[in-house]
Amino acid sequence: MGIRSRPVVLSSRVRALLERWIRASSSSQQLAERSRIIVMSADDVANLEQADRLGVDPQRVRRWRNRWASRAEEVADAEAAGASDKELAGLVGDILSDNYRCGAPPKFSAEQLAQLVALACESPEESGLPVSHWTPADLAREAIRRGIVEEISPRHVDRVLKRSRAASAQDPLLAQCQDLR
Repeated sequence: MGIRSRPVVLSSRVRALLERWIRASSSSQQLAERSRIIVMSADDVANLEQADRLGVDPQRVRRWRNRWASRAEEVADAEAAGASDKELAGLVGDILSDNYRCGAPPKFSAEQLAQLVALACESPEESGLPVSHWTPADLAREAIRRGIVEEISPRHVDRVLKRSRAASAQDPLLAQCQDLR
């Protein structure tokens, strides 16, 4: 006999909300899948069977069942307090949404990136280079030489410049800079 999964109990209002999200074509795939997990958990379907039916890893089913179970009291309290359908949907949506993940801190400040784009707008001859156009490698070396950054790869320089080109349509200053090239 295996470990018993955490029980999930749903009110008729919450079940109706989750089933509406499952059927709605406008729901994200993540929200629909997580809603299915909660509804199947309330129907006492085992985690492994849910994982097989949904084609996902059992750990995913366990994670969402446990998250729901740990916050089910909040949902019950909100319903008991007379929460509107919109408030209830917000709470349930919050429970079924991804947790914030900050990722790695940015390596370069916005000012450094702006200086790098400005450097790319200059002519290489102004820096004493015998070329007519910048290469990402030349820009990386020059940015390090000028002390804009301590280190940067040519590939990262290329990505920064591609992002700035995409932003140039909204930023007239960048568009002018690129027109001068």
